[in-house]
Amino acid sequence: MPLFGALEAGGTKMVCAVGNAQGKILDRVSIPTRTPEETMPGLLNYFRGKDLAAIGIGCFGPIDLDRRSPGYGTIMSSPKLSWRNFAILRRFQEELDLPVGIDTDVNAAALGEAVWGCTREVSNSIYITVGTGVGLGVIINGRPYHGMIHPEGGHIFMDRRPDDPMVRGVCPYHPNCLEGLASGPAIERRWGRKAEELADCTAVWEMEAYYMAQAICSYIMMISPERIILGGGVMHQEQMLPLVRREVHRQLRGYIQGKGLDDLDNYIVPVSLGDNQGVMGAVKLAMDAYAENGGAL
Repeated sequence: MPLFGALEAGGTKMVCAVGNAQGKILDRVSIPTRTPEETMPGLLNYFRGKDLAAIGIGCFGPIDLDRRSPGYGTIMSSPKLSWRNFAILRRFQEELDLPVGIDTDVNAAALGEAVWGCTREVSNSIYITVGTGVGLGVIINGRPYHGMIHPEGGHIFMDRRPDDPMVRGVCPYHPNCLEGLASGPAIERRWGRKAEELADCTAVWEMEAYYMAQAICSYIMMISPERIILGGGVMHQEQMLPLVRREVHRQLRGYIQGKGLDDLDNYIVPVSLGDNQGVMGAVKLAMDAYAENGGAL
């Protein structure tokens, strides 16, 4: 039975794992994300000597995912400045001489849930992660959606809540995008403390739910997903899901009449694969790369 390498490349940590074609994670380690020069040797060394059939990478973006492009698999205008224009796919291919599949980190997480998790019984779903940044993964007809590049749903523009005390969001590109107003760093700038220190402050989470619900309503209008998954560190706050569901109901104002919206508890849901949805999605990317190169699963 072939084994597959998986890399969930995040802004804070890189999770390396080995899994099989049933999605079982057999081993995993976490490596801090520093510069490419500091980080890449540890990643490559982890995968060497493990008799892998292929590797899948779910990486922070934006990433060039156009297979016709000379820069395919290159990290582009990332706020992580040292990683800009870094050809991560090519580096893995050259160093390890294996088939390598790549997508965004949040598309990989969405794919993991679609193949092995809580969206496997629907064809169209979205995964929203809220942590250091905000990302959107979109699954259409069972496969990650890319379009021109790939969805950057964390950077849609928000109508500011009138009582928001923060003058400008934390995003260096946009003053009023979702990531700039609702990410973990945005919460810290607005309230002067980290999100995990504000668990008992109702005002913090009501404002967070306002922005998240506004984005979710936009995604519902544009994509019409059959299920929505919320993940990431900020969503570890237990009060968030009920607040977001309530706020989505209020902001939609009954305009969309879909069967999912009649049961928001089963329409807007938490992750179902614990902390493994990203690496499990990366395993599926590796499996697809292996099959594209003539491998039999």
